[in-house]
Amino acid sequence: MARAPRPSPVPTLLRLLSSHPSLSAAAHAALLKSCSLSSPVPIAATALLTAYANAGLPSAASRLFDEMPARDAVAWNALLACLVCHARPGAATAAFRGMAASGLPPTAATLCTLLKACAASRAARPGRQLHARGVVSCHADADVIMATALVDLYMSCGLVEDAMRVFVLTKCPKDAALHNALLSGCVENGWFSDAFSMLRRQTELNGISLTSALTACAATANLAYGMQVHCKALRGGFDSDTIICNALIDMYAKCGRATAARMVFDRMATRNVVSWSSMIDAYGRHGHGVDALDLFKLMEKAAPMVLPNAITFLAVLSACGHSGLVDEAQSMMHLMKSKYGIDPQPEHYACLIDMLGRTGRIDEAWNLYCSLTASRNKSSSAVCVAMLNACRANMDAVRGKKMAVRMLEVYPRNPGIQVLISNFHAAMRQWSESIESRRLIVDKGLRKEAASSHVSFG
Repeated sequence: MARAPRPSPVPTLLRLLSSHPSLSAAAHAALLKSCSLSSPVPIAATALLTAYANAGLPSAASRLFDEMPARDAVAWNALLACLVCHARPGAATAAFRGMAASGLPPTAATLCTLLKACAASRAARPGRQLHARGVVSCHADADVIMATALVDLYMSCGLVEDAMRVFVLTKCPKDAALHNALLSGCVENGWFSDAFSMLRRQTELNGISLTSALTACAATANLAYGMQVHCKALRGGFDSDTIICNALIDMYAKCGRATAARMVFDRMATRNVVSWSSMIDAYGRHGHGVDALDLFKLMEKAAPMVLPNAITFLAVLSACGHSGLVDEAQSMMHLMKSKYGIDPQPEHYACLIDMLGRTGRIDEAWNLYCSLTASRNKSSSAVCVAMLNACRANMDAVRGKKMAVRMLEVYPRNPGIQVLISNFHAAMRQWSESIESRRLIVDKGLRKEAASSHVSFG
């Protein structure tokens, strides 16, 4: 009696690879043994390539692709997705050209992958070229995934009107992902009135749209609409969503409602480091430094489930600065290094220097600044600005002049720095030096960037 043929292990192996990409090397050996990788139909090889990409091994994926005896559009798209995901734009461009040279036209998946790369690098011109290819091949206005990729591209490049035009001209049914791409893009680019208009037209809000709405409310301090969004979140069952709760805390804090922010915080089912940091920052921005420190102590008790990070400590330091708790801030600086092994960054030192300057401890601020200048990676424009502001607050003309000279040497073409130096000289009643700093801005043709300013910590 003849035996029934044994089923091929390849399908089982490929299913295993999709959920366990770390087994790529072992699977590669098994597929080589079964001769599956030499098949003229590259299904197994493409699955292995994707597994290598998901396992964080783009070089192995590229080598496997080079060894494939046959490549179809799916294989090329898998390689492109791998290269884009691992931030290899040059290799992705070369692969795209190779795909064209092989006689395979780009598919919608090909264009979407490359649009994602253009969005990540804010490359508007090549993105427009891909858009044109999509129009020619009838992908751009008939594929909702392509439309979403185009909206992401134009929003990432700040071309909001182009993104809106893509949205309007899309002929296929628009899904939640496309709506969310347009909404979040409007919020990120500061087109808040358009974002609110979109929200009013949207009948169903999901987690992404709710978060975008709360971000817009926080940016515009629109408490009334923020409370409406909060109600929608409660009705939709999103009150246990950590990301949305974090956005609610931020919204209430920026609308001046620290108590409401704390109520959201206390009712959270799960808190992450962003939750704790946001609530500490909420207390700090409203001058409740003691409450911020008390909350930080509660956070320490929650360890090891949640540990503070550099942003948490910056929020604590800022809270101390708003409340004049200098000694407590210095203790926090020591704690972050000694207990948590976090190396303070320039923004932490800038915050402390600004705080010392505000409380009249200019000598301590200067000594700290001098110690930082000895370490190149600890000095920054923020540190220099904080020190100059400290000199101005304490009417220290000698040290301030030294700071001005150094800042002009390091940042000669920064108009914001020139304005700060001019203001310092004016505060010292050194009118000729103040006028000279302003004149340099004009003579060098410097222009201050829109919506950009140096803000002191504390």
